[in-house]
Amino acid sequence: MPDTDVLVVGGGPVGLAAAVEARLRGLEVVVLEPRTGTVDKACGEGLMPGALRLLQGWDLDPAGHPLAGISYRSPGGHVDHRFRGPAGRGVRRTVLHDALRRRAADLGATTVRGRADDVRVSADGAVAGGVSARHLLACDGLHSTVRRRLGLEPAGRPRAGTGDRRRYGLRRHFRVAPWTDLVEVHWSPLAEAYVTPVAPDLVGVAVLGPRGADLPATLAALPELAAHLEGAPAAGPLRGAGPLRQRSTRRAVGPVRLVGDASGYVDALTGEGLRVGFAQARAAVATLDDPDAYERAWRAATRDYRLLTSALVAWATSPARPALVPVARRSPALFAAVVERLAR
Repeated sequence: MPDTDVLVVGGGPVGLAAAVEARLRGLEVVVLEPRTGTVDKACGEGLMPGALRLLQGWDLDPAGHPLAGISYRSPGGHVDHRFRGPAGRGVRRTVLHDALRRRAADLGATTVRGRADDVRVSADGAVAGGVSARHLLACDGLHSTVRRRLGLEPAGRPRAGTGDRRRYGLRRHFRVAPWTDLVEVHWSPLAEAYVTPVAPDLVGVAVLGPRGADLPATLAALPELAAHLEGAPAAGPLRGAGPLRQRSTRRAVGPVRLVGDASGYVDALTGEGLRVGFAQARAAVATLDDPDAYERAWRAATRDYRLLTSALVAWATSPARPALVPVARRSPALFAAVVERLAR
């Protein structure tokens, strides 16, 4: 007999959200996570309005800084759009993780320390980390062990070297009062710098770009942002992640569902990874007994993200990159439509 109804592999925000959703539906849940305590990672930390709405549906309201919209900026000018509906929120990843961890524990989810190095699937369910379950939700991130061990990664992954267009992320916090209630995306010749207010005296700066892009070089190419940060002390370590783009051949196989970044990831460029991950978590729990239904729900939940983000990344990594912000400035209605589509 299985140890539990649902085994969630990965105790990050999406895994904990899946655990909360499963407990609210009356299922027994075990979360398998190798790390202890509060988990941090390199990310932009901006919750789009849609992500905040999903959290509030789980009775979660993490503290942070209001986000009223998005601003694309370059040395030649900028274009802003303020959300037409409710605001989003900048939330420290550690604050978000603690809130989700407490909520899952309060609802009765059990956390077990371990790794999914021994994933096995049978007619009765799945086993990982010595825990057996009727259903397994793989929420173990960009470099998912479950995805790899079940053979759900496509062949022919890109190699470093000539033609390598993979992108990476870095993030560091600075102790300075936010100067805006917008997420600013500063475009340098090679990388983007995301600025997210997360507290009354703290902003996060995330750099997205090719291998080798670094924070000092990016700031040197962005005098407006460098001026805001001048003299501001760094708060915490520099964290990195990547390569960002990940794919999967399927999202559901037998009792296993790939959820969040483990199911595939395009890029952090549009800042809605958590909204998409939370939506997948709800869909995975709702379709535990129907793999095909989860595939359909996954495609529906990720469609806008995949299409719009892929198009923006293709533009950002092409010779036409310098024209992106000027085109957005000349087409504010189009820019607003894209932001609203991604924010919902």
